[in-house]
Amino acid sequence: MIEVKNLVKNYGRQTALDGVTFSVKDGEILGFLGPNGAGKSTTMNIITGYISATDGTVLIDGIDILEEPKKAKSKIGYLPEIPPVYGDMTVEGYLKFMFDIKKLTLPKKEHILEVSKLVGVDKVSDRLIKHLSKGYRQRVGFAQALLGNPPVLILDEPTVGLDPNQIIEMRNLIRKLGKKHTVILSSHVLSEVQATCDRIVVINKGKIVADDMKDSMTSRAADNKLVAVIEGREQGVISAIRNISGVVNVRKTGEPEHGCGEYTIECKDEADIRRALFKTMATQSMPILMLHRDEYSLEDVFIKLTQGEGGDK
Repeated sequence: MIEVKNLVKNYGRQTALDGVTFSVKDGEILGFLGPNGAGKSTTMNIITGYISATDGTVLIDGIDILEEPKKAKSKIGYLPEIPPVYGDMTVEGYLKFMFDIKKLTLPKKEHILEVSKLVGVDKVSDRLIKHLSKGYRQRVGFAQALLGNPPVLILDEPTVGLDPNQIIEMRNLIRKLGKKHTVILSSHVLSEVQATCDRIVVINKGKIVADDMKDSMTSRAADNKLVAVIEGREQGVISAIRNISGVVNVRKTGEPEHGCGEYTIECKDEADIRRALFKTMATQSMPILMLHRDEYSLEDVFIKLTQGEGGDK
């Protein structure tokens, strides 16, 4: 549904995007992540046709966003971080205005009511937008993006200003919409992305540094770190583990019971030291009481991919 090919964006001598390439399939919810200054918003602005690329192409359902912008944009519903709402309009009046701006042909009254109920603003339809809370203004912006039932939804920080209950409702709504729409979701709340998205793309310094299914990304990152509870003197345990081929670092991270230590062992990528570890500890009469791979969150993976890197939202 969305194909981004070799995007380059230069601002004078500054390169914001350097060969960005990824695609999003029909019915997929993609999390698009990156630190501030990484090129995330630049990429999303190019995808929506708000700005042009220096080089590369963006296809929306096979339509080039630059060659046929009106046709491509008609397939996109966009919710920017700051919703484009007019405070002096009522919710209903604003949605009617946006319906007309988009030149939609659906039954106007019925469609606006349907969208309003979907995002939960139907009960405030007669209120001025400027009198609504930030969370409700966010919902009105979301309703605007859904007008016309576009096959592609691009959501930039969709849960900003929502309370915990509203965040859960919005998360469920996005997952529901993902069954009928292709969704790109950008958010700084990594737990939100982890709970909502199927696949994750990470951009850093204008380049894609990761593109994988969510579960694969977090599990693969954990493959090189083990946590072991071992009985024995700390220095002896650490010294023995450090001598195992493939070990990068080992440190004591706890003492769950007297005479035993919890150790975090970092290994080289794709190195499996478990058998060597058991053999070494048995030889040293230092029994392993527990061993498991360290659990990685999406936040851990994000930091690992972008650590020390600065960053355009």
